[in-house]
Amino acid sequence: MTAPTSPRSTVLRDRHEALGASFTDFGGWMMPVRYTSDLAEHRAVREAAGLFDISHMAEFLVTGACAGAFLDFALAGRLSTMRLGKAKYSLLLADDGGIVDDVIVYRLGDDRFVVIANAGNHDAVAAALDERVTGFDAGVEDVSDALSLIAVQGPRAAEILTATEGLALVDPPVQVDAEGTPWTVGDLSYYSARGAAFEGTSVLVCRTGYTGEDGFELLIANEAAAALWDALRAAGKPSGLVPAGLAARDTLRLEAGMPLYGHELSRDIVPAQAGLGWVVVLDKDDFVGKAALETVVAADAAVLVGLVAEGRRAGRAGYPVTDAGGTVVGEVTSGALSPTLGHPIALAYVSPAVAAEGTELAIDVRGTRIPATVTATPFYRRKK
Repeated sequence: MTAPTSPRSTVLRDRHEALGASFTDFGGWMMPVRYTSDLAEHRAVREAAGLFDISHMAEFLVTGACAGAFLDFALAGRLSTMRLGKAKYSLLLADDGGIVDDVIVYRLGDDRFVVIANAGNHDAVAAALDERVTGFDAGVEDVSDALSLIAVQGPRAAEILTATEGLALVDPPVQVDAEGTPWTVGDLSYYSARGAAFEGTSVLVCRTGYTGEDGFELLIANEAAAALWDALRAAGKPSGLVPAGLAARDTLRLEAGMPLYGHELSRDIVPAQAGLGWVVVLDKDDFVGKAALETVVAADAAVLVGLVAEGRRAGRAGYPVTDAGGTVVGEVTSGALSPTLGHPIALAYVSPAVAAEGTELAIDVRGTRIPATVTATPFYRRKK
């Protein structure tokens, strides 16, 4: 019998412990769930900025003359036509169209891409990419163990990045005393990435995030991660930056209507059910899952909707959703009392017969039916 594998820790574990973090096992990693309070950390991200360690995420470097063509085949989107320095959300599908993982792909060169996947799906993604690259002039390198990923999210994220001592915004990332192309945070559009250097170590600065706010994710070698974390904290102190854990990240992404693998996405869900049909490019020559998605999804297949309710009692994952007559018509996948909006919100898979916006349903919260209304997502949009 194989002994269970202990959860791993990121290289920033000692920083989190010094800040008094509480930890939880997430995707096989011991990650900070909170430092002070979920509500305070959530509000800091909405009003100022939050600092997240997301180094549990998996990273794969894809290179070679056919790297773009390979990703077109391996993923549901069209990656080969991405402009340099851009990022794209995509899906890794199984042959039957089920979702193996949702990923973000960054194009760093004509024949160079980085794929960032969810920690809990690391092995499944690695296996799928390794299998699908056969026959392509391309290579896949799992660089997850060598890199850390730190996120700064919130309306003051840009000014914090600009003020971070030791961070040189120079592309390509070079030593400080070498020539390069300087750039400013304002030059980086949403879903874009550029090279930088932190105290001589290369950094990929990405204007992406999982909170519904403006923000950045910084990919850096493990050896320099702790120093970068400290520099970001120091730069953000005057702006109200606080370390934030997984609990705040979850309520932030829920307010933004962003799916979480294992809740809204799974091997049993196809993209159209999750409202992600727009990710799939069916007119590509071929990709894994194409044949299955070209067939019509069953008319009664559950679809993902947003639900809003009054009061303070929120539906949680697994709670039944009923129609006006009390018949079960679906199930909540994620739910919380929204810290920003002040009322319960939820994502749920329901029968398409009751999925229209404005439909009155109810969530069974431990035996009490809480009225809920189908609504469009996201529940929250940041001010531009």
